[in-house]
Amino acid sequence: MKVVILAGGMGTRICEETEKIPKPMVTIGGKPILWHIMKMYSFYGYNDFIICLGYKGSIIKEYFANYFLYQSNITIDLSNNQIKVHNNTSEPWKVTLIDTGLEAMTGGRIRRIKEYTQGEAFMLTYGDGVSDIDISKVLNFHKSHKKAVTTTAVQLDSRFGKLDLSSDQRVLQFLEKPKKESGWINAGFMICEPKVFDYIPQNDDVVFELGPLKKMAEDGELYAYKHDGFWQCMDTLRDKIQLDKLWDENKSFWKVWKDDAV
Repeated sequence: MKVVILAGGMGTRICEETEKIPKPMVTIGGKPILWHIMKMYSFYGYNDFIICLGYKGSIIKEYFANYFLYQSNITIDLSNNQIKVHNNTSEPWKVTLIDTGLEAMTGGRIRRIKEYTQGEAFMLTYGDGVSDIDISKVLNFHKSHKKAVTTTAVQLDSRFGKLDLSSDQRVLQFLEKPKKESGWINAGFMICEPKVFDYIPQNDDVVFELGPLKKMAEDGELYAYKHDGFWQCMDTLRDKIQLDKLWDENKSFWKVWKDDAV
C-alpha cells in the first residue's frame, strides 16, 4: 500500500524556519520531520511513498535525489567519474515526488496524485505530524468498517478540526477548527479507498477537510481510529523546539524504529 504525504503548504505559522525551506524539511534532531514520518511508516513495512510537493518542492527533490550518497561511504575516482559505494545504509524506500501546485489546497493536491495510486487504497498523512500510532491497527480498523476513509483521532486542543464520533467510531460531523471547543481532533494518519476521489471536485481550491471529509461524514463514509498515545504537530516554532527537546532527552515517543537502522 502506498503512503501519500502532503508536503506542499507554505508553513506560514513557522515562518522563522520556512523562509528558506519547506515545512516538511524543518529538522528534528538533525533530520527533516518528513524523514521521521517516513521512518514511522517504514517500521510497519510501508516503503512506497508519494509526496505531494508545492512550496519550495525542489528542495525536497534534491534531498531525495542525493539521499543515497548522503547515507553511504563512497570513493569517487575523478579520473573516470566512477563512484564506488563501500556501504549502503539507505532505507528500501521508493519515493515518487509530484508537483501538486504552489497554491493548491489539500484536496487539490490529493486529486492531482490520483493516477499514481493506481486505483488502489492508500495511506494519507500530513508532512508535519509525528505519533507513536500503530499503523497496522489503523489498517485493521479500516478494513473492519469497509468505508471510504479512516482518519486518526486524538484528544488535544481546538487548533485542529474536531470530530463528532458515534459509539462505533463513525464520524457524524467533521467540524473544522471550532474556536473554543476541544475534544477528538483530526490527526491525519488516514487510510483512503479509491472512492475518496469521487468526493474531490476538479478544483485546486478544495480543502480536503472542509468539503470532502464533511461530505463523507454526512454519507457515513468516514470513520475515526481513536489513538490515546503520543501525537504532536509541528505547527509553530514552539512545537519544533518541544520536539527537539523530546528528541534530545530520548523521549521521542514516535521513534519506533531501532538505532541500528538509519
